[in-house]
Amino acid sequence: MLKILEVLIEHSVYTLDRPFTYTYNGLKNIDKGFRVLLNFNDQKLVGYVVSIEESDKDIQQLSEERGIEIKEIIDVIDKEPLLTNELLLLSDRIKDYYLSPKIKVLQTMLPASLKPTSSSLKQAKIAYEQFVVIDYDNEEGLTAKQKEIFRTVKANGKVLKRELNSPSIVKKMIENGRFAVVFEEKHRYKLPEFKPGVKKILTEDQSNVVKEIIDSENNVFLLQGVTGSGKSEVYLTLAEHYLSKGKTVLMLVPEISLTPMIMEQFLSRFNDGVAILHSQLTNAEKYDEYRKIARGEAKIVIGARSAVFAPLSNIGIIIMDEEHSESYKQDVAPFYHARDIALMRSDYFNCKVVLGSATPSLESRARCQNGIYQLLKLEKRINDLPLPITTIVDMTQFSNIDKESVIFSLPLRKKIKDRLDKHEQIVLLLNRRGYSTSLSCRSCGHVFKCPECGIALTYHKDSNLLKCHHCEYVCEVPQYCPECDSKYLMKIGYGVERIEEEISRLFPNAKTLRLDSDNSKIKSKLFSTINAFKNHEADILIGTQMIAKGHDFENVTLVGVVLADIGLSLPNYRSSERSFQLITQAIGRAGRSGKSGEAVVQTYSPSHYSITLAARQNYDLFYLTEMRLRKTQFHPPYCYMASITISGKTEINVVETAFYLSSYLKECFDKGDGVVLGPNSPYIASQGGKYYRVILLKYKDVKKAHLFLKELTKPAFLKSSVSISINIDPYDY
Repeated sequence: MLKILEVLIEHSVYTLDRPFTYTYNGLKNIDKGFRVLLNFNDQKLVGYVVSIEESDKDIQQLSEERGIEIKEIIDVIDKEPLLTNELLLLSDRIKDYYLSPKIKVLQTMLPASLKPTSSSLKQAKIAYEQFVVIDYDNEEGLTAKQKEIFRTVKANGKVLKRELNSPSIVKKMIENGRFAVVFEEKHRYKLPEFKPGVKKILTEDQSNVVKEIIDSENNVFLLQGVTGSGKSEVYLTLAEHYLSKGKTVLMLVPEISLTPMIMEQFLSRFNDGVAILHSQLTNAEKYDEYRKIARGEAKIVIGARSAVFAPLSNIGIIIMDEEHSESYKQDVAPFYHARDIALMRSDYFNCKVVLGSATPSLESRARCQNGIYQLLKLEKRINDLPLPITTIVDMTQFSNIDKESVIFSLPLRKKIKDRLDKHEQIVLLLNRRGYSTSLSCRSCGHVFKCPECGIALTYHKDSNLLKCHHCEYVCEVPQYCPECDSKYLMKIGYGVERIEEEISRLFPNAKTLRLDSDNSKIKSKLFSTINAFKNHEADILIGTQMIAKGHDFENVTLVGVVLADIGLSLPNYRSSERSFQLITQAIGRAGRSGKSGEAVVQTYSPSHYSITLAARQNYDLFYLTEMRLRKTQFHPPYCYMASITISGKTEINVVETAFYLSSYLKECFDKGDGVVLGPNSPYIASQGGKYYRVILLKYKDVKKAHLFLKELTKPAFLKSSVSISINIDPYDY
């Protein structure tokens, strides 16, 4: 019988966010959740089947009956559905909450090789190993060499075909029926091997936390534990408990740099049934890991943000380490937050969710106060070790200035020398990539900017290139100013590359390592850098925020935060919160073993509450201070937010549409149910030939606001040359 398919098209735009009708009359198996190849508007595209029914009518009859031309698909791509029923239901919840085209949600949930896109057809597929087995157990008529190979296979049961090293003989024996070839799927990602770890005895506080999570009727917990309080051991114990109950475990980390440590902890405790999902796997490796999980071969999944979509079944617990991290928020459509997805999956599986952090996000802490999450605390370091002694160095005071260095203060340089003399290790944090923040002309003041974004280009000495940290535009360093032809160009500001150079100059015998998003793009470099520092192959680790979270380096006794107020100048309501979290987390890297730790915080704003309270590791007072400000300014968590970005190639069309949409929203919220700000020009107002305007919406009634926002996605509101994207709960504005 003819099959009638309702299919989503791969183009993720609001105007096409509906199923289109196609038919299939072939012999291949097809069902809901399959990808298909089809012709749409004279384009060969990939579609995703959302429903299917059978009919005894032909295409001509169906077309006449429905008043539209119905086409047959070209081919069926998959042999089985891509997503489980749970993940399909999840995709609907994500679409409804984040107001995203459903096809975009599906594309986000799946690895590159399985996405409903045309590009997926060129991605890695299953790789097979060929094994040889005995098919006819008889040596009669075989030569001595053939008997040797025959007996090797017989003794081992099956042997890799390529390991027999005699292709012609093996081929002959396959042809005469002695051997058969068996294909087995090949795994292209090999998990590192770790020695079995010693199970640590939990402290009384850790045991109480574990018992409360397991026994409580609540499902969502915020575990607030000071740095070094043993949250990781709590995670491992909880994982062990739920695995013993036949359930699966999802372990999320915010930074790729944290996966080596978490992998070592889990693999040394649970030596099999672990899968890894993160951005530094190749597409082929991700594909293999995804299939491994989908087949039920992995009981534990460890990964970054996108691992929250891992096709696990029977989940017992989802753990989010460093839950405050902004890395959990996706910065492109559908703009999901991994925490929200974890809670949605918890609803389906009725499983536990543990959100761990020394510096929880204000939203999570407020939900504890409102009884939505249960708050649990670990207020002491393991073995009652003291928190690092922290000194705030005022860089505006002349007495702190080091005449030999424009980067380090006298107190910090003295303490670095002291630790080097004691053969102890040091971590230096500066949350700024590159060597210099900008390049300008000394004669006319011209600043070299990105032609795409219009923001200042950063100089990277390692590669001797100028780079845009927004769109990744790269160019050679010019010899002359394009405005006045002067050859006198100067580098302004400094980043981690410059710190590395300064350390080499001041302490030539010190061995240094650097870790930032530039040099960690190579997977082996990331892991080797962390392991090398952990094994004391270097004295000083220099880096951006990647080094501030989660790492446990036993011999680190000094942390230097070089420019603590670097984030306070950013035009964002979260700037104080982010600065507090980063400084607190960085300080926490020191003194995590028997040696006492110390931290030096260099700043030009020594009295700012985010810096003074971070130095004191006083989260609760910071929370109260920041919440008072958020309430006054009507910022989250006292409201919800959405940002609407309007873009197009013609600026006047973008501006007109932006004002039209803003007027509509202001009419919707004219009774004080929300605040509409804008339209405004964003920080980057034009890029890649497109112009942008942004409208910000603050509201308390989610259902009502989302109802109005859904209207904006309808064709009546948009000119054909203009598009919009809606970011629910944005992190930046």
